[in-house]
Amino acid sequence: MLNFAPEGYPFITVFGVITLAALLLGWAWAAIIPFALTLFMLYFFRDPERHIPGNKDIFVSPADGKIIVIREIHESRHLNAEVKQISIFMSPFNVHVNRSPCDGKVKTVRHNAGKFFAAYKDEASLKNENIEMALETRYGEILVRQVAGFIARRAVCRKNEGDILQRGERYGIIKFSSRLDVYLPKASNVAVKPGDMVKAGETILAKI
Repeated sequence: MLNFAPEGYPFITVFGVITLAALLLGWAWAAIIPFALTLFMLYFFRDPERHIPGNKDIFVSPADGKIIVIREIHESRHLNAEVKQISIFMSPFNVHVNRSPCDGKVKTVRHNAGKFFAAYKDEASLKNENIEMALETRYGEILVRQVAGFIARRAVCRKNEGDILQRGERYGIIKFSSRLDVYLPKASNVAVKPGDMVKAGETILAKI
């Protein structure tokens, strides 16, 4: 059975009702566009089950999409440490539900207002509207940042400070095309490369 993200139900319902109303009024031609939008919303907000790998000491992808950045940087806003940044770009055709990269306890969740540059641009990472979630883990603190894009205007984090997350557990969604940055310990051995396509909860991003 195919699941859908709860954030999608308002969109699905609205376009579904408009489609039904047009058909009941005998306006079949007017039902075409809302029907197409209903199908797109069902597709976009799909939330398939994933097979979470049971390997020890790994980080899984927090998002579906394409790897666009892998680099070592000094993350100064939260971690104040040298880390490895991996960024994933999500097109409108990817599953947009986000999952935790590892087991951990939510330390902070911070919403940052910002602009709406195209999500694949480097400046989008810090200047766009985003939600940052810091996790306390057995490997130290890690950070995941949900970044809104040019089309996407809202990220949703369902978790709060003190919540416990398991590897691969759903924790949020970014509506429409967007980006997710994850900052892992410097000692992590990255298992992907730029251009790779990854799946949330399934693809191993790094080992430590």
